[in-house]
Amino acid sequence: MTFESQIPAAPRENATVLTCDQIAQILPHRYPFALVDRILDMEPGQWAMGRKCVSGNEAFFCGHFPGYKVMPGVLILEAMAQVGGVALLCQPENKGKLALFGGIKNARFKHQVTPGDVLELQCEIIRRMGPVGYGMGRAFVDGKLAAQAELTFALVDGENPAK
Repeated sequence: MTFESQIPAAPRENATVLTCDQIAQILPHRYPFALVDRILDMEPGQWAMGRKCVSGNEAFFCGHFPGYKVMPGVLILEAMAQVGGVALLCQPENKGKLALFGGIKNARFKHQVTPGDVLELQCEIIRRMGPVGYGMGRAFVDGKLAAQAELTFALVDGENPAK
């Protein structure tokens, strides 16, 4: 998919920054599944950029892989989706909702993510159709593209997700 991003190359001077505690007020994810440490900047409903500091103490490294620690690609995608979820759920009309994964297309992994890496995450919402949103996610390490994917989100009522 050819896509020209509207996300700035670096956080803006007047950036909207969220700490992990503020992110926890928006997303339901908790340890060990809270995969975003900080939101560095965002435009609610449009895009967000975040950061995940990858520690050798992450639970998933116990089995992926002993003797050769590599962050699982599915967790990199989940981290991208969490950043996109923050972008969607920060819109006032989406307060109290959940952003569920609806799909992943064209996922590509270009660079391994290992302990000590700082994963810079981006997700831009490229289309909305009612409660469904489509985003383009990217993850970088040291400025190099580590992974990218097209993500689909489904917004549901946080009190009664089955509806």
